[in-house]
Amino acid sequence: MPADPAAPLVHSAASDHVETDATPGMTRRRAVDTGTMWAGTATTAPGTVSGWHHHGAHESTIYVVRGALHMDFGADGGEAVDAVVGDVVQVPAGAVHRESNPLGEDSVLFVVRCGTGEPTVNVDGPAPG
Repeated sequence: MPADPAAPLVHSAASDHVETDATPGMTRRRAVDTGTMWAGTATTAPGTVSGWHHHGAHESTIYVVRGALHMDFGADGGEAVDAVVGDVVQVPAGAVHRESNPLGEDSVLFVVRCGTGEPTVNVDGPAPG
């Protein structure tokens, strides 16, 4: 069923964003949560590596706003992707990964997740290969 075209638009001021979904090494701030879509930012300090985690039944699309992103994933964490300002990374639902910031400035990502359930699940690590 299509959305109600008469529904009001929602503005989420930066001052209203709340810290949420903690993963060691990262700070997430939620801007929007509709129950099926989550949007906000993730900030990682220079040289920091986050804990391993996944986003349950949520698919994630990540846009690099500032800095750079290095993401480990796959069996034993043996695969990686690197992204810089303007790049987009798509993370499938349930994909175990960790993010790191290889640069000397904060890495800021804008993230949109679509799905239901817990948006962040911290885990000990990826499945062995």
